[in-house]
Amino acid sequence: MNFEYFIAKRLIKGKEHKSSISTPIIKIAIFAIAIGMIMMLITVATGVGLQRKIREKVAAFNGHVIISSFDNNSSVESLIPISSKQDFYPEFSSVKGIVHVQGVATKMGLIRTESDFEGIVVKGVGKDYDWNLFREYLVEGRMPDFTAKLNDEILLSSHIANRLGLRIGDKAITYFLKKNAQSNSKPFIRAFHIVGIYKSGFQDFDETFVFTDIRHIIKMNKWKPDEVGNFEVFLDNFDEIDQKGQEIYENIPSTLDSQTITLKYATIFEWLKLFDLNIIGIIGIIILVAGINMITALLVLILERTPMIGILKSLGTSDWSIRKVFLYNAAYLIFIGLFWGNLIGVGLLLIQEHYGIVSLNPETYYVSTAPVYINIGYILLLNLGTMVLCLLMLLIPSYIIAKISPTKSIRFQ
Repeated sequence: MNFEYFIAKRLIKGKEHKSSISTPIIKIAIFAIAIGMIMMLITVATGVGLQRKIREKVAAFNGHVIISSFDNNSSVESLIPISSKQDFYPEFSSVKGIVHVQGVATKMGLIRTESDFEGIVVKGVGKDYDWNLFREYLVEGRMPDFTAKLNDEILLSSHIANRLGLRIGDKAITYFLKKNAQSNSKPFIRAFHIVGIYKSGFQDFDETFVFTDIRHIIKMNKWKPDEVGNFEVFLDNFDEIDQKGQEIYENIPSTLDSQTITLKYATIFEWLKLFDLNIIGIIGIIILVAGINMITALLVLILERTPMIGILKSLGTSDWSIRKVFLYNAAYLIFIGLFWGNLIGVGLLLIQEHYGIVSLNPETYYVSTAPVYINIGYILLLNLGTMVLCLLMLLIPSYIIAKISPTKSIRFQ
């Protein structure tokens, strides 16, 4: 055990058994560190959690990269079919990091009941469709099964179902315009059977999309059985979406185009990027406030121990060794604050994760409850960063020890 650590340890133990002038100030400093850590944990967990949840929802409806005909780029409806006989389908082996490719098609329609109607976009999916991303959004019934013969099963959002008064087991009478139809021609009519109701919380999608067998759209559009409207590509790492999007574009035929969801929904993702700046700003302010509180506590500790500093100096102890004593002491106080901050902060995040106590307006935030992302990596980084930055801020005020005269300090009362 080195000399500085030994003295600091005795000072800490001495404080535990008697009151002093510095006690309330030290408690305030510890409280500030704890509150700061709680706020930083909540800021990062909710900010990153909201980013990840919104990205997941957008990807669940679109994939990460969309491959389509050039004529389909700006249209909600699939206009020009694409042959599914592509080198990148069903396995996109020429680009690493792609976990799944699925063929889909969309067609605009109208669901009508006896008293109301609703415009929708029918998304046709096949047996290759990955329902795993959608299972958490299922609130009633089951997922449609399109692996066997053509059927009339449909997955509807709770928003559309509530507006039209539809329930599981009901028939959803849906009308579709014929391609290149005359004004007096009759529309296609399909009586879909509702087997499931979903709620993603993403209002823009919930009020628009319903899911059914892609073979219905193929029949109505008079496409070939092996044709689809576009392909949805899923990546294993969203952070590489721009790079992978470019690689995908370079590895598909020149007659096709690709677009990442960050470009298709640029407004949403630009809004999400602002969260990073907010998080950095909040963390910076919190660490600054916590550091100022620790500086105050350290100065009080130094003033309170002025006679001891004089004695140590008269015994030949260097200024740096004495500074280290007080830095060890401050590090202990920071550690106590971080301990309680982590205990309370992580506890609150776990409560929110499991019980969703804090709710949000889905029309503004695209989620109904505040999502949290708990990861040991950023928790350790926040703790280490707070400890290091606070100690660096304490180096300057600890320099006051060099200005203390041994003869005057021993007589200091």
